[in-house]
Amino acid sequence: MKLSTPGLTPATLFARETLWQSWLDVEAALAEVQAEMGMIPESAAAGIRDAARLDRIGIEALEADIRLTHAPILSLTRLLGRAAGEAGAWVHWGATTQNVMQTGRILLIREADAAIRRTLSGALARLADLAETHAETIMAGRTNRQHALPITFGFKVAGWIEELSRAVDRLDCGGRRLFVLPFGGAVGAMHAFGPQGQELNRLLAARFGLEVLLVPGRAINDLFADYIVQLSLLAMSIERIAAELYLLMTEEIGEISETLDAGTVGSSTMPHKVNPKYVVRVLADAAELRCLAAPAMETGRSSHEGDSATNQLLGSVTDRSIPLAWDMAVRFEGLLRRIAVDTARMERNSGLTGGAIATERLMMLLAPKSGRAEAHDLIHHALDHRPEGAATPTEALLANPALRAHFTAEEIADALDPAGYCGDSVRIAGDAAVLARDLSRRLKDQIR
Repeated sequence: MKLSTPGLTPATLFARETLWQSWLDVEAALAEVQAEMGMIPESAAAGIRDAARLDRIGIEALEADIRLTHAPILSLTRLLGRAAGEAGAWVHWGATTQNVMQTGRILLIREADAAIRRTLSGALARLADLAETHAETIMAGRTNRQHALPITFGFKVAGWIEELSRAVDRLDCGGRRLFVLPFGGAVGAMHAFGPQGQELNRLLAARFGLEVLLVPGRAINDLFADYIVQLSLLAMSIERIAAELYLLMTEEIGEISETLDAGTVGSSTMPHKVNPKYVVRVLADAAELRCLAAPAMETGRSSHEGDSATNQLLGSVTDRSIPLAWDMAVRFEGLLRRIAVDTARMERNSGLTGGAIATERLMMLLAPKSGRAEAHDLIHHALDHRPEGAATPTEALLANPALRAHFTAEEIADALDPAGYCGDSVRIAGDAAVLARDLSRRLKDQIR
């Protein structure tokens, strides 16, 4: 069953009217299932369904009643009952406030979840293209922000793809746990539904496309916290990718840039500047969402069979985290579609160390002849004690007699060529492109 709130956006997801209509949808579905079971008259269900619209019960009237009662579901069901006429006697039959509120929120979160998956599908498709296109684009691999070994840009993207695949897997598990029906009456044991409680839960869950809880109570905040934590972990991964892109946009590195629209201005005072525009918003969103994991975990400390204090916090954290995750995912996909790769700059930067970036290759070629530790120390010493006139590491190693005893000048120069020492980068990039496209298709299939 779909909610009566088409065209949702991050800004409207938990807006007052959206929440109210989701509660009305829950009340109408409850009445329909109860009528099917013979718990209430069929005519009552039809009357309740017909009246379960904000334009029928009146937004201003509902707002005024909530100000009076401080009990939103009580006010909503009161006005729904009036709008439904005789059928109104059967509104909210055996349910309690949190049953309706939590179910409405879960259904709205599921709508956001589908939107997030849709944008992640697009992001993964773009990453697949980058990994495939740049499987052989040489660049410097960096550890501790220093040149380490040569890699390809496709290999770097492969790491992002696999990390995102783990984030999606975690989101799958969090969604599987959250998308359940918490509809057990006042404390979760279905008192008011009598012996029909279990069947009511089964049928109502099926109506919404949700799973059934053994204890459909009100103290299920851990499920919401779990899902928000998974979104925070997704934010952590997206933040890492965006931060690396941002760093590669640095003037001195210049390997990545954003494709900006004509007329974009970077600075009001410095005419030459065209600052990155898209990556910075992704970083800000991701950092904020990541930090919401801690307050989300506070919400799981509810007492007994229900606790309004933790529920208030949960509502606040949910209202911020879910739309923020949706916005972040959309902006991340948009960023990836504007990424431009400077392949010439990547290749040029990979040679900045004058061959030192590939000394591990020379060491491994020497190791069978001298032992690995001895090979390491020999090359390190040769680099640390360059002879006069040796301007580059390659020249220093070419001038080292201990090395020349084992290799020709041509063999040393060839070993120190970064392009010849990218490991398994090309294959890994290709495999990651396949992984990303498969995952992109699966995410699309999930939301059809």
